[in-house]
Amino acid sequence: MEYIKRDELEKLVGIDKINVFYDIVSEITKLYDMEQIWNPGGKKWTYEYKFRKSGKTLCAFYFRENTLGFMIIFGKTERNKVEEIRNELSYDVMETYDNAQIFHDGKWVMFNITDYAIVEDIKKLLFIKRKPNRK
Repeated sequence: MEYIKRDELEKLVGIDKINVFYDIVSEITKLYDMEQIWNPGGKKWTYEYKFRKSGKTLCAFYFRENTLGFMIIFGKTERNKVEEIRNELSYDVMETYDNAQIFHDGKWVMFNITDYAIVEDIKKLLFIKRKPNRK
């Protein structure tokens, strides 16, 4: 799937959420050298945008009308590390994390991004998932 234009994304989820999306993407690309892939969003979402390297996904964004989702999957070791920094994360982030379902391959956590408040927490969670690979 080709690149999705910014104005199309703004119409879909709103300019405020798209500004947060591009700021988070900018932070991720500063820290990680990864393939960035647009895909159809499946049954529940319009689009998916994910960061991958060597067949492993770091995280993914999901878009649908008025909603921007951010998913990160934590394995068992990573879940232990999240618990270690629990007090450093916001109540909303931890509530979403605590209520996420655990599958055989990890805990699938979908955050609803509404504003910039979540950005610092997302960076902390990404560091747990994978250490930055850019100097």
